[in-house]
This record gives sequence, C-alpha cells and structure tokens, in this order.
Amino acid sequence: MKAQEVERDMELPVIEAIQQGDPYAMEELIRRQDRWVRGVIFGVLGRMDEVDDVSQRVWMQVWRQAKRLEDSANWRSWLYRIARNAATDTGRDKQRRKRLLANLFTGKPIKQHNDASPQNRLIANEQYQNMLDAIVSLPRLYREPFVLKHLQDFSYRQIAETLELPVDTVETRLVRARRLLRQKLAGKV
Repeated sequence: MKAQEVERDMELPVIEAIQQGDPYAMEELIRRQDRWVRGVIFGVLGRMDEVDDVSQRVWMQVWRQAKRLEDSANWRSWLYRIARNAATDTGRDKQRRKRLLANLFTGKPIKQHNDASPQNRLIANEQYQNMLDAIVSLPRLYREPFVLKHLQDFSYRQIAETLELPVDTVETRLVRARRLLRQKLAGKV
C-alpha cells in the first residue's frame, strides 16, 4: 500500500467524525494536516504574510462544508481544492483592491512593475503606502463608506444599508472623503 493510501485510510474515521459534528476530530485533522494546507496556500500565493489568515479561513470552511463531502475517501482532494480556492481568492482580492486604489484618483489601471527598475518599483510602493496611510487617517465617519465603496465595491445602497444611513448621506460622505484624500495626497492637510 502506498503512503498516500495509508494516510487516506488513517484520516477516514477523523473525516467521518467531523461530518458528524465532532469538534475534537476537527482539532485532530488540523493538527495532522495544517502544515500540508499551509504548503498548498504558500504554493498558490508565493508569500508567507497571508498564510495564517487564509489557513484559518480554510479550516472554518472545512468545518462548515464537511457534511457536503459525499465521498469521505476523497477528503484529500477536497481539502486541496478548498485550500487552493481560498488562496486564489485572497490573491485575486488583493489585486482587485490594488487596482481600485490605483483607479481611485487617476482613472487609469495600475501599472505592473515587474520589468521596472528597482527605483520605479520603490516609487510605486511608496505612492501606494502613502495612499493607504491617507485612507487610514480619514475620520471614521468618511473612512467607512470610502472603504466599502472603493475597496469592497459596494453600491451606494449597500453602503447605506450596512451603515444604516440615507443614500444621500453616503454620497455626501464619499465626496468629502475623496476631497480630503486629494488634499492629503497633495500635501495640503
């Protein structure tokens, strides 16, 4: 018997117990497979700074979706898909937020700096950090609707419902947030 088959067979009772809602079985699966899941996540993202967060999302999703696993003997490929998809989604979200921030004031897509000189990459990173710092420095009153609109891509109505505000108030706060950001980035505030 191959090592993978032995491992699959050893985990089968644990998977089945998780499907029955056993939290101790879940802890055991995490103990046994967390390193492997983290490897999958790192393989997709290529960066360590996101692995902890994505790993937590993977294990929460495993717990919630365990009952949907039809053939518990295929747990390894199922777990792999969950980890890969969570990592892919994280990478995609990060790129989307980066593009939204870049488009915020210029209306132009963000330039990729893969072939750029180290100096140009440093300048781009500094501009990006300055923009993030400016957003963080906004008063909460303006920052919340701004983040929901430009980083989470909410509609005005969704923002209004989330913050329990009239749509007109959301529009006003977004206009003021953008004005404050332009001033901060231009060095006027």
